[in-house]
Amino acid sequence: MTVAVVLLSITVILLVALLSAVGAGMLARIDGATWPTACTRAAGAFAAVLALAAAVTAALSPFFT
Repeated sequence: MTVAVVLLSITVILLVALLSAVGAGMLARIDGATWPTACTRAAGAFAAVLALAAAVTAALSPFFT
């Protein structure tokens, strides 16, 4: 894999994680949660997307070595 593909995939993963965090925070806030609770839910969603991306990368890495 070239460096450009790796950097592009990292950028896409971070963008998806950020968008899911914003969505989770907005939904929590619309639901009536306080700001700290909404931020906590957004952080949880961000971490979950990054953990899922890491798990998929670890699972697929033997096929690209």
